[in-house]
Amino acid sequence: MRYGYIRVSCDKQTVENQRFEINQFCQKEGMNVDGWIEETVSGTKPYTKRQLGKLLRHVHKGDLIICSELSRLGRNLYMIMEILSLCMNRGCSVWTIKDGYRLGDDIQSKVLAFAFGLSAEIERTLISQRTREALARLKAEGKHVGRPKGSRTRQEAHRLYRHDAYIRRLKAQGCSQREISRILKCSRNTLKHYVDTYLTQ
Repeated sequence: MRYGYIRVSCDKQTVENQRFEINQFCQKEGMNVDGWIEETVSGTKPYTKRQLGKLLRHVHKGDLIICSELSRLGRNLYMIMEILSLCMNRGCSVWTIKDGYRLGDDIQSKVLAFAFGLSAEIERTLISQRTREALARLKAEGKHVGRPKGSRTRQEAHRLYRHDAYIRRLKAQGCSQREISRILKCSRNTLKHYVDTYLTQ
């Protein structure tokens, strides 16, 4: 069986680019994809709790997993190595398109997998370090970093804002916050925060 594996980190990203790459690659290789696995999940989430984990539990010797790049499998060295080790032990190959790796159960594949995983880990560390340095420089220059001030405190952004008139009416009728929170199916703390912040001004 040949499987096409696609993973994106958030809904804003599209799976179509990865699907196109895999289809184009298979056409050049003269093969078809027998099954697709698509998921929208962070690569830092354990693969055992992802669709990938279900696939790895069912692969057999001679199966092939194709993905756009090795980082689609995971976002750290140890996870990638664990996934590749599992595939190799089961006799399942992993081919990546952008990286150009064809990883099987031979020693060369294991060395390549380790080298790639180590390089990816180092690159992510360097990116994180550069990001922290850039943020520190902006703060030192007096520039605001992060979410715009007030964006989280606007009343319209609060989850209970759409019930504002109803909450006011219930309060006027003498309902306690406990009763109102039960009616709105929200926590008492959430209601108390809304009342104290916006209805007592």
